[in-house]
Amino acid sequence: MIVGDGGFISLYLRAISLTQPTFPWLAATSPPSQVANRFAELVTCLEGQPPDLARTANNLLLATFTDILATLIGEDLTIQLLHTAWGIETLGSPGRDERDE
Repeated sequence: MIVGDGGFISLYLRAISLTQPTFPWLAATSPPSQVANRFAELVTCLEGQPPDLARTANNLLLATFTDILATLIGEDLTIQLLHTAWGIETLGSPGRDERDE
């Protein structure tokens, strides 16, 4: 695995810290070893906001996280990892058209 629990936690904390200036109510207070609690905290923070604001904050957090990841491992590999995580099957390489083969 390219990004283990420790790497994920580091990226997640960085994404939270970059998102907090826009949405200061986003918090990350659990000890870093408790990944499951991080999502429980995130859910609690998001549920405490109006739906549109929570959706906007969640979108920015995800975009920030994926941007950091893409900077570290490249866009193509980030897309492949996200597709795998989301259960999306990809044919060929990201960004390539099947007709190009």
